[in-house]
Amino acid sequence: MPDKNKQVKALLLIFVFTIVVALFFTFDLQKYLTLEYLKSSKTFFSLLYGKNPILVLSVYFLFYVVITAFSLPGSILLTLAGGLLFGLIPGTVIVSFASSIGATIAMLFARFFLRDWVQSRFASQMKIINSGIKKEGGFYLFTLRLVPTVPFFVINLVMGLTTFRIVTFYWVSQLGMLPGTLVYINAGSEIAKIESLGEILSPTLIGSFVLLGIFPLFVKKILVFIKKNKEMVKFN
Repeated sequence: MPDKNKQVKALLLIFVFTIVVALFFTFDLQKYLTLEYLKSSKTFFSLLYGKNPILVLSVYFLFYVVITAFSLPGSILLTLAGGLLFGLIPGTVIVSFASSIGATIAMLFARFFLRDWVQSRFASQMKIINSGIKKEGGFYLFTLRLVPTVPFFVINLVMGLTTFRIVTFYWVSQLGMLPGTLVYINAGSEIAKIESLGEILSPTLIGSFVLLGIFPLFVKKILVFIKKNKEMVKFN
């Protein structure tokens, strides 16, 4: 009976997932997630938000969660829209929670549908990965979240295939994505000055994110090294 219930839930989730993705591409919603559309619609959305702030905020938050949860394209443009509509501080708070919730749902999708198969099909490889995640999980995820070259949705899906704890995934993701969120929200608040998305993340900024992500892991390694040396001195 439990297996049958699980199968029914799986089929229901697959149905919902298929419907959401099909609707997104059928209605070509991606055309609204372009830099040109945001710039041309700035006045309209600002007036709409001024008249119905709660409604606009709620719809935006829900749409952002759906986009990230179903790994659909457009999260960067949505983040820019957050800066355009809500400003730096409110926009950062809204996007930070929406993106983290959506990412966690995406991770759970991957875990529910694929983890058992992947864990059994690639048992030896996953054993090594799970061991590494257990030792360096939070630090490793934090580093990945700070490296803009690693696709957002890939991290969500890959982590879902491991034994990574859900709560840890959520708060580390929220913390790790915060610097990038701030950059894009700030860019969105000054969207009229942006000609392309490439202008937002310069090589220097990307390098800074990488160093910021590696630093905690580096510090942990140093502390482990010091601890081992102390133990060796005591033993001798």
